[in-house]
Amino acid sequence: MSEPRRPAAFRIEPAEKPAKGGARAGERKPRAMKVDEAVTVTPAEIDAFEALEPAATPPPATAPRRRSRLGTIFFASLALLVSLAVGLWTDQLIRGLFARADWLGWVAAGLALVTFLAFLAILARETVALSRLASVEKIRRRADEAYESDETRAAQRVVTDLTNLLSSHAETAAGRRALKELEGEIIDGRDLLRIAEKELLSPIDARAQKLVLDAAKRVSMVTAVSPRALVDVAYVLFEAARLLRRLSELYCGRPGFLGFLRLSRGVLAHLAVTGSMAMGDSLVQQIVGHGIAARLSARLGEGIVNGMLTARIGIAAMATIRPLAFRAVERPGMGDFLKALTQFASKNEETAAKKRK
Repeated sequence: MSEPRRPAAFRIEPAEKPAKGGARAGERKPRAMKVDEAVTVTPAEIDAFEALEPAATPPPATAPRRRSRLGTIFFASLALLVSLAVGLWTDQLIRGLFARADWLGWVAAGLALVTFLAFLAILARETVALSRLASVEKIRRRADEAYESDETRAAQRVVTDLTNLLSSHAETAAGRRALKELEGEIIDGRDLLRIAEKELLSPIDARAQKLVLDAAKRVSMVTAVSPRALVDVAYVLFEAARLLRRLSELYCGRPGFLGFLRLSRGVLAHLAVTGSMAMGDSLVQQIVGHGIAARLSARLGEGIVNGMLTARIGIAAMATIRPLAFRAVERPGMGDFLKALTQFASKNEETAAKKRK
C-alpha cells in the first residue's frame, strides 16, 4: 500500500490590479464626449434583415386550380340523365316505326347504330387529344422542375420527349440533328434545355408569330370597315378562337373540342392573372405617343387597337401552349406587332385614298 502524499504549499499570484482611471489592461479608457459631436455608425457587413426583403422581380403569378367535386357530380349526373333520356326516346321512336312498317323500323335501328358508332369514334378522338394535351403539359412541368434542379438526366428525358413530340415538323429536322450530335457532351441540365429550346422551338415560334400577326391584320382590317360594333366583337371572338386552334395544332397537334375548351380556359386564366385584359387605354396611349393617330383615320386607329388586342391573346396562347417556357428565346412582345400593324394600316389607307381620287 502506497504512502499518502505529503501536504505542500502553493503560491497563488494576486489578480492584476486595474490601472488608474478604472480601466483594465486591453480596454479603452472612458472619455467624455460632447453632445454636438458627430457620431458615425458603421453598419454590419451582413444585414440580418436582407433575407427578409422582397425580391426585385417577383415571380410570375399562377392561376389557382380549383376543382369542385360538387360541380363534377352535378355535370356527371346531368350527362347520365340526358343519355338515358336520349336512349328512351330512341327506343320509343324505333318501336313506333316498327309498328308502322318493318322497313322504317330497320332504317331507324341502322341509323341509331351508325350514330352510336360515330359517337364512340368522336369520344375516342377526344380522349386521344386530351391525352396528347396532358403529355405536353407534363413535358412543360418536368422541364420546369429539371431547370430548377439543374439535373442532367431529367433534362435529357425532357429533350427526348420534346424531340418525339416535334418529330412531325419538317422545320425541326436541323435542330433534331444538332441535338443528336451533341448527345452526351452537355453535362449541365439547364444548358441542354436552353439549346433544345433554341434548336427545336425557334422555327415553330417564328411560324406562330406569323399566325398571330396575320390574325391581327385581319382583325384590324375587318373592324376598320365594319359598320356595327356587334360585328367587331363577333369577328374578334371568331378570329381569336381560330388563332388558338391553329397555335395548338402547331405546338401540340389537334386538340379536339374538349381540349380546345381546356386551352381556352388556360389562356383566359393567363390573361386574367397577368392583368392584360385591361390594356385598351395603354394601347391607345402608345399609338398616340408614336404619332400614329395623327396619320391614320379614326376607324383605322380602332382597327389597330383591336388587332393589338388579338395579338395579345395570341401571345398569351403561345405562353400557355408552348411545351417549354420562354428562357433561351426572347418572348414576343406587343412592340413586335405594333410596327407591322401600323405599316399595314397606313398602306391600306393610302390605297383607299388613291382609289377615291
